Amino acid sequence: MSSRIPVRALATAAALLTSTALLVGCSATPGGDTGGDDNKTIVVSTFPFGVDEFTKAIIDPFEKATGYKVEVDTGSNSERLSKLELNGKRAGADVMLISDYYAALGQSKKLFQKVDDAQLPNLAKVADFAKEKQYDGPAYSYQLNGMLYRTDKLDQATAAKWDTFGDAAYKGKLALPDFSVTAGQLTVSGVAETVGKDPYDVDAAFKTLGEWSPGVLQFYKSSTEVTNLLLQGEIVNAPALSGFATSLVEAGEPIAWTPPATGKFMATNRAMIPANAENVKGAHVFINYLLGAEAQTSSAKIVGDLPVNPEATVPENLKKIVGEAATDPIAAGYKTLDISVIVKNRTEWTDRFAREVASR
Repeated sequence: MSSRIPVRALATAAALLTSTALLVGCSATPGGDTGGDDNKTIVVSTFPFGVDEFTKAIIDPFEKATGYKVEVDTGSNSERLSKLELNGKRAGADVMLISDYYAALGQSKKLFQKVDDAQLPNLAKVADFAKEKQYDGPAYSYQLNGMLYRTDKLDQATAAKWDTFGDAAYKGKLALPDFSVTAGQLTVSGVAETVGKDPYDVDAAFKTLGEWSPGVLQFYKSSTEVTNLLLQGEIVNAPALSGFATSLVEAGEPIAWTPPATGKFMATNRAMIPANAENVKGAHVFINYLLGAEAQTSSAKIVGDLPVNPEATVPENLKKIVGEAATDPIAAGYKTLDISVIVKNRTEWTDRFAREVASR
């Protein structure tokens, strides 16, 4: 369940009532800004984890710098997108921070409006992949798919190879992501590009993954699952997002993360404006701030987000884990996927993965 969290803990009851009135008092027309220039409250919809860190890194300094007041609404990607669809003309959020697949899925249902580039001066400063035209809103961070492995059991070169997952020497000591999680699609595309003709050659990928399946201990569905399996020594290698490694490496565990030798793909987190957002002006102010070097630096340091603004300072702990991809993923060989292909085929591929891979 998602929850509305007032960021200012000391807000008075009157302020809360005022915020509520601003948010639900009238319906907005698509693309409209019914709040007017004096509407200084916005609702930011975001992920359910790391809310305290996000507040410290972004929300508090944004409020101080701009005079806006922010309320945070949290939930999973699917929960929040469903909520947005059910709400109809009453969006309930002015900015939605959401992973790329769900951003594109929402676009296909006309749930988002295109950002106005002219209101985002910081957009010109971010990396090209962050402003791909296939999305209605820019990326503000990215996630790299790679291998999370036990350094006391595998060397980096062995961990990085996809065919290690078919090696009988590691049977029962491996995990793969379920297709439902972000790393699932990135892994399928990485295998597809490695053994097939392109990252969308799921016939080749599912055949190969199906052959590996008997040696896989678990198809994980959360970061907690895969990190616990590694910490307990039940597995030695698993494709996973780079962010999963940060706390493990900092804690001195015998665990590291490496890019795959081939098939390097990344996902992005997008800043989207709902079609019926009530404070479109405020939404643009927030997104522009989020893309700035100061906010990007703060988010990298406190939240652990990989920044899309090259002017941001990346902390050494992130550089240690992902190398040059922490500052330039494209130069490091990473690519994004054509999200229109993913949206078109996602339901079919999910069903096929369950039948042809996970159930074997």
